[in-house]
Amino acid sequence: MTRGAAALRERALEELREFYTEEQIVELTLVVAVANLTNRFNDALQVEPDLG
Repeated sequence: MTRGAAALRERALEELREFYTEEQIVELTLVVAVANLTNRFNDALQVEPDLG
């Protein structure tokens, strides 16, 4: 998912379905997308994350 916007390959989805429900796959996809957005946003603006 983080390498491009293309759909996941069917084999990858089949493997995910062995361990996760469709709802969990959607949630996992959302979490990955938000993390990717955050990383790209911070990289573009050269923001150093506050690691607390």
